[in-house]
Amino acid sequence: MRDFRVGRGLMLGFFVAALAVSGPASFAVKADEAKTPKAAGEKSEDPLETLNRFTSSFNRVVRDAIIDPLVDGYQAVTPQPVQDAIGNAASNLNEPVSAISSLLQGDTENAEKSTQRFFINTTLGLGGMNDKATEMGVEARAEDLGQAAGHHGTEPGAHIVLPLLGPSNMRDAAGDILTGVLSPLPLVGKVAQGGVQYSGSQDDINAVGEGAVDPYITEKNAYEARREFLINNGMVTNQDSGVKVDPADFK
Repeated sequence: MRDFRVGRGLMLGFFVAALAVSGPASFAVKADEAKTPKAAGEKSEDPLETLNRFTSSFNRVVRDAIIDPLVDGYQAVTPQPVQDAIGNAASNLNEPVSAISSLLQGDTENAEKSTQRFFINTTLGLGGMNDKATEMGVEARAEDLGQAAGHHGTEPGAHIVLPLLGPSNMRDAAGDILTGVLSPLPLVGKVAQGGVQYSGSQDDINAVGEGAVDPYITEKNAYEARREFLINNGMVTNQDSGVKVDPADFK
């Protein structure tokens, strides 16, 4: 019974983690660009679209019926300092992955900062519950294996919406799987951090699809644009994508 509860919690956490990174309200898709007709014989850029649309609709139903009420209850009973401590501890578990991913990109500066942050917050920050590193001027910049692969030119591959887990693509999903194989702790941290982020941005995230002509296209473009944004460390290379990115979301 305990294993079932843990598994269910991880599935829920993965879903809200994906929601948290799939795109805050500052990502907007122009209505007239939501669907672009393809010429006859042209290869689809979204080969899993039919399946993705079904899964995306399923996820929205689960979010409305289960996730949002749970988040509302969590916010109601959990004091803000406790929520902050949980978020800090979750973020701290991701620092080793940020360090390794930065090294793979040749970014020794961020690798050093991530390593410093992990040791400072684990010790002085009482297991990461307090972000002492930021107080000392060592700022965070999260990196992951998907970003490292993208930095070296790996294409994102087909967009995929996973049941409960939310939007991703083949490159990022492979990076998360590899991270989990090497060590489950960073993924646990990502799950928890995603839940905290969703809790703090619940209304904005839900607003992404509510006013859209096509919620699936909006969420897909938001996710892919933000991943490109993070891979390029805050620079947008595709100005004609129809997606507006707020640099504040990179911080």
